[in-house]
Amino acid sequence: MRILIVEDEHRISAALKKGLEQESYAVDVAYDGNVGLDLAMGETYDLIILDRLLPGMDGIEICKLLREKNNHTPILLLTAKGQTEDKVEGLDAGADDYLVKPFAFEELLARIRALQRRPRESTGQVLELEDLSLDPKNFEVRRKGKNISLSSKEFALLEFLLRHSKRTVTKEEIISHIWDYDSDVLPNTVEVYIGYLRNKIDRPFKKKLINTIRGFGYRLGE
Repeated sequence: MRILIVEDEHRISAALKKGLEQESYAVDVAYDGNVGLDLAMGETYDLIILDRLLPGMDGIEICKLLREKNNHTPILLLTAKGQTEDKVEGLDAGADDYLVKPFAFEELLARIRALQRRPRESTGQVLELEDLSLDPKNFEVRRKGKNISLSSKEFALLEFLLRHSKRTVTKEEIISHIWDYDSDVLPNTVEVYIGYLRNKIDRPFKKKLINTIRGFGYRLGE
């Protein structure tokens, strides 16, 4: 899952980036509203964590502009303002949720998980394909009932493939969702991690789930 943080307080943004990366999220950071809007419009994110008060352009204006451009990426608005009318203004501008500073990191994670589930309620919390299952909340992967240990990047890659199962995804899509914007990632890096996953979820079980679609990318499932 790839997250954009738009927060001008460097101490807060650095702490959020570090904490979220430890939870296996890929994280980009912008420190003012104009850069944040450009990234949100030009890149693909699964979630935007947006401060309300920003230099250049405030969070309310960014919300409105994104929604006007039919960008429906979930937005979690952060603010020091906790009055009801402030919350209503943020939600009416297009934010999906609202968190008042200071907040506990555990609450932020819970709200992120809730926003993740909203557009995918039909898939349930645990992602499944045939005899393979992945629990995003508990970071557990099983095949045929056997626990499989994955690194954070392997887990993120498998989660992405499962969320797009039976559809071919390109290397570029994988890179943009699994690695940070500033990461120096080459296309063969994806091949290496696909190989790692195959060694853990395919070869020991003698049935291939990860398929290479030559010239296009990869597909999980038939």
